[in-house]
Amino acid sequence: MMYGTISDGSEVLDECMAVLMRAPASYTREDVAEIQVHGGTQVLNRVLALCLKKGARMAEAGEFTRRAFLNGRIDLSRAEAVMSLISARGEQERRAAVRQMEGGTAIFVRETSEKLYALQAGLAACIDYPEEISDEEGAGQLREGLEELIRTLQEAIDQRSARLIHDGMRVTLFGNPNVGKSSLLNALLGQEKAIVTDIPGTTRDTVDGEITFEGIRVYLTDTAGLRETEDPIERIGVERSRNALKNADIALLILDGSREISMEEWERLASLRKEDAVIINKSDLEQKTTEETVKTLRDDLRCMTVSALDPGSLRKVREFFRKSAEVNDHLAFTQPRHLDAVERAVFHLREALRTLDIMTPDMAAVDLQEAQNALGEITGDRVDEKLLDAVFSGFCVGK
Repeated sequence: MMYGTISDGSEVLDECMAVLMRAPASYTREDVAEIQVHGGTQVLNRVLALCLKKGARMAEAGEFTRRAFLNGRIDLSRAEAVMSLISARGEQERRAAVRQMEGGTAIFVRETSEKLYALQAGLAACIDYPEEISDEEGAGQLREGLEELIRTLQEAIDQRSARLIHDGMRVTLFGNPNVGKSSLLNALLGQEKAIVTDIPGTTRDTVDGEITFEGIRVYLTDTAGLRETEDPIERIGVERSRNALKNADIALLILDGSREISMEEWERLASLRKEDAVIINKSDLEQKTTEETVKTLRDDLRCMTVSALDPGSLRKVREFFRKSAEVNDHLAFTQPRHLDAVERAVFHLREALRTLDIMTPDMAAVDLQEAQNALGEITGDRVDEKLLDAVFSGFCVGK
Protein backbone atom coordinates (compact mmCIF):
# COMPACT_ATOMS: atom_id res chain seq x y z
CA MET A 1 0.00 0.00 0.00
CA MET A 2 1.32 3.41 -1.01
CA TYR A 3 0.43 6.87 0.33
CA GLY A 4 0.42 9.96 -1.86
CA THR A 5 -1.80 12.33 -3.81
CA ILE A 6 -3.98 11.84 -6.86
CA SER A 7 -3.77 14.61 -9.46
CA ASP A 8 -5.42 15.62 -12.70
CA GLY A 9 -2.52 17.29 -14.46
CA SER A 10 -1.19 19.91 -12.07
CA GLU A 11 -4.36 19.94 -9.95
CA VAL A 12 -4.26 17.82 -6.78
CA LEU A 13 -7.63 16.16 -6.27
CA ASP A 14 -7.04 14.46 -2.92
CA GLU A 15 -4.64 12.69 -0.64
CA CYS A 16 -5.06 8.98 -1.11
CA MET A 17 -3.75 5.47 -0.57
CA ALA A 18 -3.37 2.95 -3.38
CA VAL A 19 -2.83 -0.79 -3.21
CA LEU A 20 -2.00 -3.35 -5.89
CA MET A 21 -3.24 -6.90 -5.35
CA ARG A 22 -1.63 -9.46 -7.62
CA ALA A 23 -3.51 -12.55 -8.81
CA PRO A 24 -4.54 -14.89 -7.35
CA ALA A 25 -4.50 -13.04 -4.01
CA SER A 26 -7.50 -10.84 -4.75
CA TYR A 27 -11.28 -11.03 -4.61
CA THR A 28 -11.54 -11.95 -8.29
CA ARG A 29 -8.24 -13.89 -8.59
CA GLU A 30 -7.15 -11.25 -11.08
CA ASP A 31 -4.73 -8.31 -10.78
CA VAL A 32 -6.67 -5.61 -8.94
CA ALA A 33 -5.74 -2.01 -8.15
CA GLU A 34 -7.62 -0.10 -5.47
CA ILE A 35 -7.53 3.65 -4.78
CA GLN A 36 -8.75 4.86 -1.40
CA VAL A 37 -9.79 8.51 -1.17
CA HIS A 38 -11.80 10.61 1.25
CA GLY A 39 -15.52 9.98 1.15
CA GLY A 40 -16.87 13.31 -0.03
CA THR A 41 -19.17 13.07 -3.05
CA GLN A 42 -17.30 15.72 -5.06
CA VAL A 43 -13.92 14.08 -4.43
CA LEU A 44 -15.23 10.66 -5.47
CA ASN A 45 -16.84 12.07 -8.63
CA ARG A 46 -13.64 13.84 -9.69
CA VAL A 47 -11.45 10.77 -9.07
CA LEU A 48 -13.92 8.51 -10.84
CA ALA A 49 -14.07 10.87 -13.84
CA LEU A 50 -10.27 10.86 -13.97
CA CYS A 51 -10.11 7.05 -13.94
CA LEU A 52 -12.66 6.88 -16.77
CA LYS A 53 -10.69 9.46 -18.77
CA LYS A 54 -7.58 7.30 -18.39
CA GLY A 55 -9.31 4.26 -19.90
CA ALA A 56 -11.20 2.53 -17.08
CA ARG A 57 -14.91 1.73 -17.39
CA MET A 58 -17.76 1.40 -14.91
CA ALA A 59 -18.27 -2.12 -13.57
CA GLU A 60 -21.50 -3.87 -14.45
CA ALA A 61 -23.89 -5.04 -11.75
CA GLY A 62 -22.20 -7.77 -9.72
CA GLU A 63 -19.19 -7.87 -12.05
CA PHE A 64 -16.52 -8.42 -9.40
CA THR A 65 -18.42 -11.29 -7.81
CA ARG A 66 -19.23 -12.73 -11.23
CA ARG A 67 -15.53 -12.72 -12.08
CA ALA A 68 -14.76 -14.38 -8.75
CA PHE A 69 -17.21 -17.15 -9.68
CA LEU A 70 -15.92 -17.56 -13.24
CA ASN A 71 -12.34 -17.73 -11.95
CA GLY A 72 -13.24 -20.49 -9.49
CA ARG A 73 -12.78 -18.56 -6.26
CA ILE A 74 -16.38 -19.05 -5.10
CA ASP A 75 -19.32 -21.17 -6.23
CA LEU A 76 -22.58 -19.62 -7.37
CA SER A 77 -24.36 -20.06 -4.03
CA ARG A 78 -21.54 -18.17 -2.26
CA ALA A 79 -21.73 -15.45 -4.91
CA GLU A 80 -25.42 -14.95 -4.19
CA ALA A 81 -24.65 -14.84 -0.47
CA VAL A 82 -22.49 -11.74 -1.03
CA MET A 83 -25.48 -9.75 -2.25
CA SER A 84 -27.73 -11.22 0.43
CA LEU A 85 -25.27 -10.02 3.08
CA ILE A 86 -25.05 -6.54 1.58
CA SER A 87 -28.82 -6.17 1.38
CA ALA A 88 -29.71 -7.94 4.67
CA ARG A 89 -32.36 -5.99 6.57
CA GLY A 90 -32.57 -8.22 9.65
CA GLU A 91 -30.29 -10.30 11.84
CA GLN A 92 -31.82 -13.60 10.69
CA GLU A 93 -31.20 -12.64 7.05
CA ARG A 94 -27.61 -11.66 7.86
CA ARG A 95 -26.93 -14.96 9.64
CA ALA A 96 -28.40 -16.94 6.73
CA ALA A 97 -26.17 -15.05 4.28
CA VAL A 98 -23.05 -15.71 6.38
CA ARG A 99 -23.86 -19.43 6.59
CA GLN A 100 -24.23 -19.49 2.82
CA MET A 101 -20.95 -17.59 2.34
CA GLU A 102 -19.21 -20.11 4.58
CA GLY A 103 -20.37 -22.86 2.21
CA GLY A 104 -23.27 -24.41 4.12
CA THR A 105 -25.45 -24.62 1.02
CA ALA A 106 -22.64 -25.75 -1.28
CA ILE A 107 -21.48 -28.50 1.11
CA PHE A 108 -25.02 -29.85 1.47
CA VAL A 109 -25.62 -29.83 -2.31
CA ARG A 110 -22.30 -31.46 -3.16
CA GLU A 111 -22.74 -34.20 -0.56
CA THR A 112 -26.22 -34.92 -1.94
CA SER A 113 -24.91 -34.82 -5.52
CA GLU A 114 -22.19 -37.34 -4.67
CA LYS A 115 -24.81 -39.79 -3.40
CA LEU A 116 -26.81 -39.29 -6.58
CA TYR A 117 -23.69 -39.79 -8.72
CA ALA A 118 -23.06 -43.08 -6.92
CA LEU A 119 -26.56 -44.28 -7.79
CA GLN A 120 -26.10 -43.17 -11.41
CA ALA A 121 -22.75 -44.96 -11.59
CA GLY A 122 -24.31 -48.25 -10.50
CA LEU A 123 -27.10 -47.84 -13.01
CA ALA A 124 -24.66 -46.94 -15.81
CA ALA A 125 -22.57 -50.04 -15.05
CA CYS A 126 -25.45 -52.45 -15.58
CA ILE A 127 -26.53 -50.54 -18.73
CA ASP A 128 -23.04 -50.54 -20.30
CA TYR A 129 -22.00 -54.04 -19.21
CA PRO A 130 -25.23 -56.07 -19.10
CA GLU A 131 -23.40 -59.39 -19.54
CA GLU A 132 -21.01 -58.80 -16.63
CA ILE A 133 -23.24 -56.80 -14.24
CA SER A 134 -26.88 -57.66 -13.61
CA ASP A 135 -29.62 -55.16 -12.85
CA GLU A 136 -29.66 -56.44 -9.27
CA GLU A 137 -25.92 -55.83 -8.84
CA GLY A 138 -25.79 -52.41 -10.48
CA ALA A 139 -29.16 -50.96 -9.48
CA GLY A 140 -30.24 -53.15 -6.57
CA GLN A 141 -29.97 -50.29 -4.09
CA LEU A 142 -31.41 -47.72 -6.48
CA ARG A 143 -34.90 -47.58 -5.00
CA GLU A 144 -33.68 -47.33 -1.39
CA GLY A 145 -31.12 -44.72 -2.41
CA LEU A 146 -33.68 -42.60 -4.23
CA GLU A 147 -36.11 -42.72 -1.32
CA GLU A 148 -33.35 -41.61 1.04
CA LEU A 149 -32.33 -38.73 -1.25
CA ILE A 150 -35.93 -37.56 -1.55
CA ARG A 151 -36.30 -37.56 2.26
CA THR A 152 -33.04 -35.61 2.66
CA LEU A 153 -34.02 -32.94 0.15
CA GLN A 154 -37.58 -32.62 1.41
CA GLU A 155 -36.32 -32.02 4.95
CA ALA A 156 -34.16 -29.19 3.58
CA ILE A 157 -37.10 -27.47 1.86
CA ASP A 158 -38.79 -24.98 4.18
CA GLN A 159 -40.56 -22.33 2.11
CA ARG A 160 -42.04 -20.60 5.16
CA SER A 161 -38.73 -20.18 6.98
CA ALA A 162 -37.00 -18.97 3.83
CA ARG A 163 -39.73 -16.39 3.27
CA LEU A 164 -39.55 -15.19 6.88
CA ILE A 165 -35.78 -14.72 6.57
CA HIS A 166 -35.96 -12.64 3.39
CA ASP A 167 -39.39 -11.01 3.53
CA GLY A 168 -40.10 -10.81 7.26
CA MET A 169 -43.31 -11.86 9.01
CA ARG A 170 -46.63 -10.28 8.01
CA VAL A 171 -49.10 -9.73 10.85
CA THR A 172 -52.60 -8.35 10.27
CA LEU A 173 -54.72 -6.81 13.03
CA PHE A 174 -58.45 -7.20 12.39
CA GLY A 175 -61.76 -7.05 14.21
CA ASN A 176 -64.84 -4.90 14.70
CA PRO A 177 -64.64 -1.11 14.45
CA ASN A 178 -63.45 0.75 17.57
CA VAL A 179 -61.89 -2.21 19.40
CA GLY A 180 -58.48 -0.44 19.48
CA LYS A 181 -56.67 -1.86 16.44
CA SER A 182 -55.12 1.48 15.47
CA SER A 183 -54.12 2.23 19.06
CA LEU A 184 -52.40 -1.16 19.28
CA LEU A 185 -50.59 -0.59 15.98
CA ASN A 186 -49.31 2.79 17.18
CA ALA A 187 -48.24 1.35 20.53
CA LEU A 188 -46.36 -1.56 18.94
CA LEU A 189 -44.63 0.72 16.43
CA GLY A 190 -43.88 3.39 19.00
CA GLN A 191 -45.24 6.12 16.72
CA GLU A 192 -48.53 7.69 15.64
CA LYS A 193 -48.97 5.79 12.38
CA ALA A 194 -52.76 5.42 12.37
CA ILE A 195 -55.43 7.99 13.24
CA VAL A 196 -57.24 7.14 16.45
CA THR A 197 -60.70 8.48 17.42
CA ASP A 198 -63.77 7.19 19.24
CA ILE A 199 -65.72 7.30 15.98
CA PRO A 200 -66.25 3.81 14.48
CA GLY A 201 -64.93 3.47 10.94
CA THR A 202 -62.07 6.00 11.30
CA THR A 203 -59.63 3.61 9.60
CA ARG A 204 -60.94 3.25 6.05
CA ASP A 205 -57.88 1.65 4.46
CA THR A 206 -55.04 -0.62 5.56
CA VAL A 207 -52.19 1.09 7.42
CA ASP A 208 -48.75 -0.58 7.44
CA GLY A 209 -45.74 -0.32 9.70
CA GLU A 210 -42.52 -2.25 10.33
CA ILE A 211 -40.69 -3.17 13.51
CA THR A 212 -37.43 -5.08 13.96
CA PHE A 213 -36.41 -6.68 17.22
CA GLU A 214 -33.99 -9.48 18.06
CA GLY A 215 -33.13 -9.76 14.37
CA ILE A 216 -36.73 -10.31 13.26
CA ARG A 217 -38.61 -8.01 10.87
CA VAL A 218 -42.36 -7.84 11.44
CA TYR A 219 -44.72 -6.00 9.10
CA LEU A 220 -47.89 -4.92 10.88
CA THR A 221 -51.09 -4.08 9.01
CA ASP A 222 -53.96 -2.26 10.69
CA THR A 223 -57.20 -2.95 8.82
CA ALA A 224 -60.49 -1.21 8.48
CA GLY A 225 -63.08 -2.53 10.91
CA LEU A 226 -64.90 -5.49 9.38
CA ARG A 227 -68.55 -4.61 9.09
CA GLU A 228 -71.28 -4.18 6.50
CA THR A 229 -71.41 -0.57 5.37
CA GLU A 230 -73.12 1.58 2.74
CA ASP A 231 -70.15 3.96 2.59
CA PRO A 232 -68.40 3.15 -0.75
CA ILE A 233 -64.99 4.30 0.52
CA GLU A 234 -65.21 2.26 3.71
CA ARG A 235 -66.46 -0.74 1.69
CA ILE A 236 -63.25 -0.64 -0.38
CA GLY A 237 -61.24 -0.52 2.85
CA VAL A 238 -63.08 -3.55 4.22
CA GLU A 239 -62.33 -5.49 1.03
CA ARG A 240 -58.64 -4.58 1.29
CA SER A 241 -58.69 -5.73 4.89
CA ARG A 242 -59.96 -9.15 3.83
CA ASN A 243 -57.17 -9.39 1.22
CA ALA A 244 -54.58 -8.49 3.87
CA LEU A 245 -55.90 -11.31 6.06
CA LYS A 246 -55.49 -13.83 3.24
CA ASN A 247 -51.80 -12.89 2.81
CA ALA A 248 -50.91 -12.69 6.52
CA ASP A 249 -48.59 -15.12 8.26
CA ILE A 250 -50.45 -14.35 11.47
CA ALA A 251 -53.89 -12.83 11.95
CA LEU A 252 -54.55 -11.11 15.28
CA LEU A 253 -58.23 -10.91 16.18
CA ILE A 254 -58.64 -7.82 18.37
CA LEU A 255 -61.48 -7.87 20.91
CA ASP A 256 -62.65 -5.10 23.21
CA GLY A 257 -62.41 -6.52 26.73
CA SER A 258 -64.91 -3.96 28.04
CA ARG A 259 -67.67 -5.37 25.78
CA GLU A 260 -69.38 -8.71 25.39
CA ILE A 261 -68.29 -10.78 22.36
CA SER A 262 -70.74 -10.38 19.50
CA MET A 263 -72.03 -13.29 17.42
CA GLU A 264 -69.96 -11.96 14.51
CA GLU A 265 -66.80 -12.10 16.66
CA TRP A 266 -67.57 -15.66 17.77
CA GLU A 267 -67.70 -16.65 14.10
CA ARG A 268 -64.35 -14.98 13.40
CA LEU A 269 -62.85 -16.67 16.43
CA ALA A 270 -63.97 -20.06 15.14
CA SER A 271 -62.37 -19.40 11.75
CA LEU A 272 -58.86 -18.60 13.05
CA ARG A 273 -55.94 -20.87 12.16
CA LYS A 274 -53.81 -22.46 14.87
CA GLU A 275 -50.93 -20.01 14.17
CA ASP A 276 -53.21 -16.99 14.68
CA ALA A 277 -53.92 -15.34 18.02
CA VAL A 278 -56.45 -13.29 19.96
CA ILE A 279 -55.72 -10.01 21.71
CA ILE A 280 -58.18 -8.73 24.30
CA ASN A 281 -57.59 -4.99 24.38
CA LYS A 282 -58.54 -2.31 26.94
CA SER A 283 -57.51 -4.21 30.05
CA ASP A 284 -57.53 -0.81 31.82
CA LEU A 285 -61.35 -0.92 31.76
CA GLU A 286 -63.80 -3.23 33.54
CA GLN A 287 -63.60 -6.61 31.77
CA LYS A 288 -66.63 -8.28 30.23
CA THR A 289 -64.59 -10.52 27.89
CA THR A 290 -61.67 -12.50 29.32
CA GLU A 291 -59.21 -15.13 28.16
CA GLU A 292 -61.43 -17.77 29.79
CA THR A 293 -64.30 -16.56 27.60
CA VAL A 294 -62.23 -17.10 24.46
CA LYS A 295 -60.99 -20.52 25.55
CA THR A 296 -64.53 -21.87 25.89
CA LEU A 297 -64.49 -22.03 22.09
CA ARG A 298 -60.79 -22.07 21.12
CA ASP A 299 -58.48 -23.35 23.83
CA ASP A 300 -55.84 -24.08 21.16
CA LEU A 301 -55.17 -20.40 20.40
CA ARG A 302 -52.76 -18.01 22.06
CA CYS A 303 -54.81 -15.35 23.85
CA MET A 304 -53.30 -12.19 25.39
CA THR A 305 -54.90 -9.47 27.47
CA VAL A 306 -53.31 -6.05 26.97
CA SER A 307 -53.92 -2.32 27.00
CA ALA A 308 -52.65 -0.11 24.22
CA LEU A 309 -52.16 2.51 26.95
CA ASP A 310 -49.75 0.27 28.91
CA PRO A 311 -46.50 -0.41 26.98
CA GLY A 312 -45.48 -3.04 29.52
CA SER A 313 -48.51 -5.19 28.70
CA LEU A 314 -47.35 -5.42 25.07
CA ARG A 315 -44.19 -7.38 25.93
CA LYS A 316 -46.15 -10.63 25.68
CA VAL A 317 -47.26 -9.69 22.14
CA ARG A 318 -43.67 -9.01 21.05
CA GLU A 319 -42.58 -12.31 22.60
CA PHE A 320 -45.34 -14.05 20.64
CA PHE A 321 -44.00 -12.46 17.43
CA ARG A 322 -40.46 -13.58 18.27
CA LYS A 323 -41.44 -17.21 18.82
CA SER A 324 -43.67 -17.26 15.73
CA ALA A 325 -40.84 -15.97 13.52
CA GLU A 326 -38.15 -18.36 14.76
CA VAL A 327 -36.50 -20.36 11.99
CA ASN A 328 -33.99 -23.19 11.91
CA ASP A 329 -30.49 -21.71 12.26
CA HIS A 330 -29.13 -24.54 10.09
CA LEU A 331 -31.63 -24.14 7.25
CA ALA A 332 -29.87 -25.41 4.13
CA PHE A 333 -31.81 -23.40 1.55
CA THR A 334 -33.06 -19.85 1.99
CA GLN A 335 -32.81 -18.42 -1.56
CA PRO A 336 -35.95 -18.73 -3.74
CA ARG A 337 -33.82 -19.86 -6.69
CA HIS A 338 -32.30 -22.67 -4.63
CA LEU A 339 -35.68 -23.81 -3.34
CA ASP A 340 -37.00 -23.97 -6.91
CA ALA A 341 -34.02 -26.05 -8.03
CA VAL A 342 -34.37 -28.48 -5.12
CA GLU A 343 -38.09 -28.92 -5.75
CA ARG A 344 -37.35 -29.75 -9.40
CA ALA A 345 -34.71 -32.25 -8.28
CA VAL A 346 -37.22 -33.93 -5.95
CA PHE A 347 -39.78 -34.05 -8.77
CA HIS A 348 -37.36 -35.88 -11.09
CA LEU A 349 -36.27 -38.29 -8.34
CA ARG A 350 -39.92 -39.19 -7.77
CA GLU A 351 -40.38 -39.66 -11.51
CA ALA A 352 -37.41 -42.03 -11.47
CA LEU A 353 -39.05 -44.01 -8.67
CA ARG A 354 -42.28 -44.28 -10.65
CA THR A 355 -40.30 -45.46 -13.67
CA LEU A 356 -38.79 -48.27 -11.61
CA ASP A 357 -42.32 -49.52 -10.88
CA ILE A 358 -43.32 -49.95 -14.52
CA MET A 359 -40.14 -50.16 -16.61
CA THR A 360 -36.56 -51.41 -16.53
CA PRO A 361 -34.05 -49.50 -14.34
CA ASP A 362 -32.20 -48.01 -17.33
CA MET A 363 -35.30 -45.95 -18.22
CA ALA A 364 -34.85 -43.97 -14.97
CA ALA A 365 -31.49 -42.62 -16.12
CA VAL A 366 -32.97 -39.52 -17.81
CA ASP A 367 -34.76 -38.34 -14.66
CA LEU A 368 -31.70 -39.02 -12.52
CA GLN A 369 -29.65 -36.77 -14.80
CA GLU A 370 -32.31 -34.04 -14.70
CA ALA A 371 -32.23 -34.16 -10.90
CA GLN A 372 -28.44 -33.88 -10.99
CA ASN A 373 -28.67 -30.90 -13.35
CA ALA A 374 -31.12 -29.13 -11.04
CA LEU A 375 -28.77 -29.51 -8.06
CA GLY A 376 -25.86 -28.33 -10.19
CA GLU A 377 -27.66 -25.05 -10.89
CA ILE A 378 -27.41 -24.13 -7.19
CA THR A 379 -23.62 -24.23 -7.00
CA GLY A 380 -22.96 -23.35 -10.63
CA ASP A 381 -21.61 -26.80 -11.52
CA ARG A 382 -24.16 -26.61 -14.31
CA VAL A 383 -24.60 -23.05 -15.52
CA ASP A 384 -25.24 -20.99 -18.63
CA GLU A 385 -25.09 -17.28 -19.43
CA LYS A 386 -28.84 -16.84 -19.03
CA LEU A 387 -28.72 -18.20 -15.47
CA LEU A 388 -25.71 -16.02 -14.60
CA ASP A 389 -27.44 -12.93 -15.97
CA ALA A 390 -30.50 -13.71 -13.82
CA VAL A 391 -28.41 -14.21 -10.67
CA PHE A 392 -26.20 -11.13 -11.01
CA SER A 393 -28.89 -8.77 -12.30
CA GLY A 394 -29.96 -8.21 -8.70
CA PHE A 395 -26.50 -7.10 -7.55
CA CYS A 396 -25.59 -3.50 -6.86
CA VAL A 397 -23.30 -1.89 -9.42
CA GLY A 398 -19.74 -3.21 -9.14
CA LYS A 399 -19.68 -5.66 -6.23
